[in-house]
Amino acid sequence: MIDPWASSSVDYDKLVNQFGIQKFSDLINDVENPHRLMKRGVIFGHRDFDKVNNLINKKEDFAVVGGMMPSGQMHIGHKMVVDQLKWYQDKGAMLSILIADLESYAARDMSFEKARDIAVNEYLTNYIALGLDLEEDNVNVYLQSKNDTLRDLAFKASKKTNFNELKAIYGFNQSTNIAHIQAPLVQVADILLPQLEEFGGPKRVVVPVGVDQDPHIRLTRDIAHKLNDEYGFLPPSSTYHRFLTGLSGDKMSSSKPSTAIYLNEDSKTAAKKVKTAKTGGRESLKEQQELGGQVDNCVIYEMFVYHLIDDDNELEKIRHDCLDGSLRCGDCKAKASELMVEMFDEIHDRQDEAREIANNLI
Repeated sequence: MIDPWASSSVDYDKLVNQFGIQKFSDLINDVENPHRLMKRGVIFGHRDFDKVNNLINKKEDFAVVGGMMPSGQMHIGHKMVVDQLKWYQDKGAMLSILIADLESYAARDMSFEKARDIAVNEYLTNYIALGLDLEEDNVNVYLQSKNDTLRDLAFKASKKTNFNELKAIYGFNQSTNIAHIQAPLVQVADILLPQLEEFGGPKRVVVPVGVDQDPHIRLTRDIAHKLNDEYGFLPPSSTYHRFLTGLSGDKMSSSKPSTAIYLNEDSKTAAKKVKTAKTGGRESLKEQQELGGQVDNCVIYEMFVYHLIDDDNELEKIRHDCLDGSLRCGDCKAKASELMVEMFDEIHDRQDEAREIANNLI
């Protein structure tokens, strides 16, 4: 069982086998100008992405659903979702951005006022600063609590499932509050919303998520089939990405400052945090030179892969030099710190204007 509300280590290969997720590498050659996260295996799995990819290649209509449960600060691990949304927007997707304030109220006991404030000043502001155009006509940004159409759809979705099915997927028990039980059904409605007539009717929808969110995808696909006669819904597609490792070697978490680099931190703080990150270096320089670095256990190298280096040849050289022992961890950290400052300076230069836009969206 996967818990969408818990942070834990993940065995990706086991999940692919257990839940029938397809390997993204099997279709990467059919993707035109794939995102670097696709090429580098960060996006490792999918459900029916081939059907969405066919539409992309034909330049036909499709939608992408993204969003956030406002619960804390946005960190660089969240950035990879925004990068994917931007890639889809550039491919012509309708963009649906939900703010899961009903879920944060149910699961985190957060007030709707605080949820809106976090959504605007943390998430939407940084989404825009990272390059998403949320003012386009083909974009829908909304608060769950303010969307009557969504709540009507969630009510109809609730008729197509029962407590035993939700218990099997999420592990709910007799002490689970009813709002928490209802929250996944609202997420089902979030994912199906772009297929309503007011948004152009049934269409392929793709949802880029971490694999911890797969329970929501499976539930939605099941309910989409059950609502097909009434709405003509198509089951949503999905892609699954690996989590960005935290600075200490565990999962990066908004609630654990020592693991995360927050997008609203100043550039100097971000650079300083980079230098605290766990590397794949050996215990001594001599051992490093003889055995080479453990590049696949290095948080710094992971930052290069996910965010900091676009050039695949440059990335491959870093990997090669680490493995043959000629590259020192200190030099890698210095380079990563420099690139992180550049990235953060660009984000911060756009944040003030982005915040004004964000405040007018919801």
